[in-house]
Amino acid sequence: MNDKISNKNKKDWENFVNSKEKLPNKDFQFKIKKTKKIRSIDLHGYTLDGANKTIEDFINKAYVDNVYKLIVVTGKGLHSENEKDPYVSKDLGILKYSVPEFISNNSVLMSKINEITDAKIEDGGGGAFYIFLKKNKFIK
Repeated sequence: MNDKISNKNKKDWENFVNSKEKLPNKDFQFKIKKTKKIRSIDLHGYTLDGANKTIEDFINKAYVDNVYKLIVVTGKGLHSENEKDPYVSKDLGILKYSVPEFISNNSVLMSKINEITDAKIEDGGGGAFYIFLKKNKFIK
């Protein structure tokens, strides 16, 4: 091993010591915690067409904003006015079933979605569902 210090190294050391530049302290490494973005929407009171248009816009905007998870609250349909109309299906006329079906049948929306699952009780249970979005490759 060479114990001699070159003139260049001496000069570099002197310049560093005389400058105000600081070296980062490697003992203090701050871990950057990335929080995943979550958004929610409540579709109570929407018509079927209004809910479908709103959810389409909501998913597209969330995808652009690189949101990870969406909580969609549709309600359970217990107070729906559909039961008074004999020409409307009592099961499929409510948003709980028709909104996920609309999303599943929309190939553009599905290309942005990893998974659709039922919500946990604290997020709405049977009257809500989750949409897990794919990472937007064009946004950092």
